[in-house]
Amino acid sequence: MRFLVKTTVGPGPGLELVDVPEPVCGDRDVKMRVLRAGLCGIDLHLLSWDDWAASTVTAPKTIGHEFFGEVVEVGADVDHVAVGDRVASEGHIVCGACRNCRAGRRQLCIHTIGVGVNRNGAFADHVVIPATNAWVQPANLDPDLGALFDPLGNATHTALQWPVAGEDVAITGAGPIGIRATAIVRHAGARRIAVTDLRPERLELASRAGADLTVDVSQGQDLAWAQEQLGMLEGFDIGLEMSGAPAAARGLLENLNHGARVAMLGLPQSDYEIDWGRVITHMITLRGMGLPRDRLTPCEDPAAVVSEAARRAKEARRHGRAHHSRSPVGRPVTGAQDDATTCLGRCQGHHRRGFAPAQRGRALMRAGSPSCWARDRDRS
Repeated sequence: MRFLVKTTVGPGPGLELVDVPEPVCGDRDVKMRVLRAGLCGIDLHLLSWDDWAASTVTAPKTIGHEFFGEVVEVGADVDHVAVGDRVASEGHIVCGACRNCRAGRRQLCIHTIGVGVNRNGAFADHVVIPATNAWVQPANLDPDLGALFDPLGNATHTALQWPVAGEDVAITGAGPIGIRATAIVRHAGARRIAVTDLRPERLELASRAGADLTVDVSQGQDLAWAQEQLGMLEGFDIGLEMSGAPAAARGLLENLNHGARVAMLGLPQSDYEIDWGRVITHMITLRGMGLPRDRLTPCEDPAAVVSEAARRAKEARRHGRAHHSRSPVGRPVTGAQDDATTCLGRCQGHHRRGFAPAQRGRALMRAGSPSCWARDRDRS
């Protein structure tokens, strides 16, 4: 079977197409034949092996986490996915035992494992994922569309992190996710939308997606210029940082209103400074949108993390703590996901927000991404 693998530790070309045996499908897993896979900015970070990649990923690693496929094998304990199903994948695998998982906040799991980042991904003929991460789609769904659920989820999660109706929104970075975010905040009722980028063709797409003004940084335009063009006097209310570029982030902060809120999704290549004095005095709220965890230690592989989570959850049950046999979203749980619903959080009063809002997120995205969980949690 063919795998596209990041084989070398260091910058520059390092992806090789290698032939290896098919991955083994575990009892709680599904094996998918990959029909479509998307190229994400994270994959480019791994190719260039920047500071983030070096601190997060252990090579060699098969990359790729935006994908859609057909199930060719299911594990013995899987009862909600069948061979032949077309599925989209949730690319974040959670432990089920940390405080956030037990409280129903699995999108904040401290042991999150990223498919294609911390474990082998989907730039391959076949990929194996936990069955709980497979979301069955209609049989006639276009695979090209199915592979877009992951980036659409990121755009939705970021764009709707804050209420945008009637607000002035600045989006830095008109890549695929920034363009989707433009359409989303337009649909959600934003008043004025300005989008920045260096590439005219991307800015054209942003205009077609609903931007009121595009800002071509390569031509010397910036968000201060955008405010003048839009007749704004006080700064933007909402910022969506999609680029990971230090200059873009700093320019965004310089053009925000007092009390503005910023959702940050763009991944920088290395650390950079911002004006913390402005953040403090202007009462600006910054929120990161989440990515897979830092590099796993040598003694900590994905299987070991899940195994340890199961051990801790079973130990908790032996001590008489309450356990519920259904997940917070009402789906039957099996195997390791049983531990994700050891509702200790409910017993501690932390489960009152539940997972019902995530069902609305799935209705929007169909991929079951955790992209809307945090937003809905904060609004409840």
